[in-house]
Amino acid sequence: MSRLILVLSLLAGHALADSDSSIAESASPEAPTIAFSLPDLDGRDHALDDYRGDWVVVNYWATWCAPCRKEIPDLSNLHDSRADITVLGLAFEDTEVEVFREFLVEYPATYPILLVDVYDPPSAFGAPRALPTTYLIDPDGRLAQTWIGPVTGEQISGWIDSNG
Repeated sequence: MSRLILVLSLLAGHALADSDSSIAESASPEAPTIAFSLPDLDGRDHALDDYRGDWVVVNYWATWCAPCRKEIPDLSNLHDSRADITVLGLAFEDTEVEVFREFLVEYPATYPILLVDVYDPPSAFGAPRALPTTYLIDPDGRLAQTWIGPVTGEQISGWIDSNG
């Protein structure tokens, strides 16, 4: 049953994923700190706590998601151009590591790609309502902003510069 709900929620979000618009949601200033640890493509664990002191962009994506593919170069540029921002790509797809490696040859990302168990995603976020979904974590480890749908590095930088 939970697999059916997961599939239906992803299909429902597919219409948003095919568009170029996003929905932004600000978090409460009293938001709890977020913690998770996920493996990268080489099996090394990355804990969100490892990035304390930085703004962390947590971007849920999948290889089949056209807007997700479009975000990768822009998020790579954001990751590379600002020392105070780290981008983490959360691959939300039930597929083999080799498929992700092949995909990243065509769509290279300069930020860490972490593997999410679609049946047991990080409890802090749960399963995304649509792809892409991007969470902005403040330097203290609290959720600051959520974008459902595509987002640009410029939007993320602008939000940080205005609210951080």
